[in-house]
Order: sequence, then C-alpha cells, then structure tokens
Amino acid sequence: MASIAKRPNGMWRARYRDGAGKEHSRHFAKKSEAQDWLDGVTTSVRTGTYVDPKSAKTTVDEWCEQWLNGYSVHRASTVRQAKTHIAQITTEFGTLPLSAVRPSAVKAWTAKLKAAGHADSYVYALHNRLKQILDDAAHDGLIARNPCSRRTAPPMGKQKPYVATTEQIWALHDAMPDHLRVAVLVGAFAGLRIAEVSALRVADVDFVRGIVHPVQQWPNDPLKTKGSDAEIPVPRELTLLLSASVQQWPGEYLVTDGAGGRVGPWVIERAVRDVKASDTDLKGLPDEFSFHDLRHYLASLLISKGADIKTVQARLRHASAKTTLDTYAHLWPDADESTRTAIGEVIAARADSLRTDEARNA
Repeated sequence: MASIAKRPNGMWRARYRDGAGKEHSRHFAKKSEAQDWLDGVTTSVRTGTYVDPKSAKTTVDEWCEQWLNGYSVHRASTVRQAKTHIAQITTEFGTLPLSAVRPSAVKAWTAKLKAAGHADSYVYALHNRLKQILDDAAHDGLIARNPCSRRTAPPMGKQKPYVATTEQIWALHDAMPDHLRVAVLVGAFAGLRIAEVSALRVADVDFVRGIVHPVQQWPNDPLKTKGSDAEIPVPRELTLLLSASVQQWPGEYLVTDGAGGRVGPWVIERAVRDVKASDTDLKGLPDEFSFHDLRHYLASLLISKGADIKTVQARLRHASAKTTLDTYAHLWPDADESTRTAIGEVIAARADSLRTDEARNA
C-alpha cells in the first residue's frame, strides 16, 4: 500500500509498507518529488532489488560479525581461516555501510593488496571471501546486488606445484629429528596432509594388510573432504619403516614428540623449515616449499610409473578427478607427442599397404 498526502505545513508525505508490513515515509517540498520517490520504491519492490532503508545502513563490520555467527557451524580450522580473511576485509571496508561498497572500491582494494606484496592466490581468496559474504547480504535483502563479480576478481595466480626429487625427499627425511622422520614417510609415500599426519593413530595403520586409514585431522576434527577417509594401500617396505618407528617411539599416535606425546602440525612444519634452511642437500628447495609438497611428490611418482588420473585421484583422496587434473595435468606425458605417434602409425601402415600392393602387381 502506498499513498501521498499533503501535510498542514505544506509538505508532501509519501508512505508505503514493505513486504513485512512495516511502514516507511518521507516528506518532500513538491508532490512530483514525492511521486518520483514512491515510484522508485515501487519499482525496486517489483524487481526484487528493494532494500529496507535502515538495513542499508548496516556496516560491513556489523554484517561480518553476524555472518560469522552463522558460519560457526563449520570446522574450527575453516572458521579460523574465515576470520583471518575478514580481518583484512574489515580493515578496508569495516566502517562503510554495505550499500556503499562499490565495484571500483573492490578493484582498488585488490590492487592495493597486490602492491603490498601479497601472493596472487591470497588476494584471489580474499576477493572470493568478500564475494561470499556480500552474496549472503544480498540474499538477506541488505543490499540490492553484490559489487563483487568476475569483473572485479583479480587473477587466480595458480602456479604449477613444486615437485621435489626423490633425492631431496630422502635428504629431508634424514635431516629431520629422528622421532619426526615418520611424518615425512606418510606424507611422501601415503599422501597424508599435515593435519592428518598429526592426528594419525597407530591403530589407524594395518601393518599386516598394508593399509593406512586416516579418520580425523588435528586435533580431533573431521577430515577435510568427503572421501578423505578412504583406505590407502601402502607397500610392505613402508609398513616395515612405520613399524620400526612405532617400536622406537611408542605412543598412541604414529608421530610423537619423542616421549609418547602428540605433535601438532606446526611442530612438523617448523622442523621442515629449519632443516631446509640448515641442510646443504636441501638448498635446492624453493623458499615456499612446505610439508604439503610431499603430496605433490607422491602424485609425480605415481604418474611417472604410469598411473592414470583415477588412480592418482584415489591415492590422494581428491573429491573429484577434476581437482587431480587441474593440479597435475602437466605431469602426464606430452599429449602432442602421443598423438603424433598414433597418427604416424596409421599413415605408416597405409604406406606399407600400398607398397605391398605395388609389389604384388609388379
């Protein structure tokens, strides 16, 4: 319901009720101005772009706090990452009303982050987080449309993963503190993520059948993705090494602190960083090399031995083959050369056939 009425003071009062039945009104000096305003509101309601004037004043800070309350149903590690992203977002936009965030401001922000030295992948992740938060704001009717889009998105900056050599993997293993060497083994030869390594119990390893079965990640959280709990077949040579480590460093968990206690992911990562900086055999590793790169080594090892995409996906426990292909497609043999060979064989067979026919008819 909408109406315009002249007030005793000569002003024109325009009013309407929104979808929730709440009344809104404004006063204008001219009836035409009141009508224009009311027509604009009516159009926005009809097209689904209407925003409650009071809701439009909600700041980015206020909405992010409310958004996090709903996001808290996710794993603790996922929520922590969101909070880290939001700290960057609110530093830039926190005091602005949601409706005041413009596409041009988003593009300027990502450019500033890049100029500050942040990696392309991190800037891309921050933009995606802002888009996610503002998508939900639009869904809640706090803004008419999301200013984040493909036009404002920065480059993804995805790089090919670094693949260590077998010699570097063994050099890393040998340089690690004795009680942490087993972490390198399950990272490089079973493909476990670092949080899975820290939470892997001795009971999760079937030493007889040759099975490593991750069921949780640090500290006792669910695994990262659906399918991450798949059993990983490992060779007898690896189970013997794991068994020897358990005998030397007994405890409930496969990786211990040397006295039977648990080891957090940061302890393992710090040890990798320290030995990488001090061991001359590891100087060839890039600065950004981390424990996660052991998974890339496993993928390259399997591919070099002829494993197909589905096999590599299964061993790395990726949720889809697309993830495997997007990450490791460049490691499979050159498709150009294989197609040349296939076509060449067909043409060569045709030439042989013609020569045979000519000889027969001669």
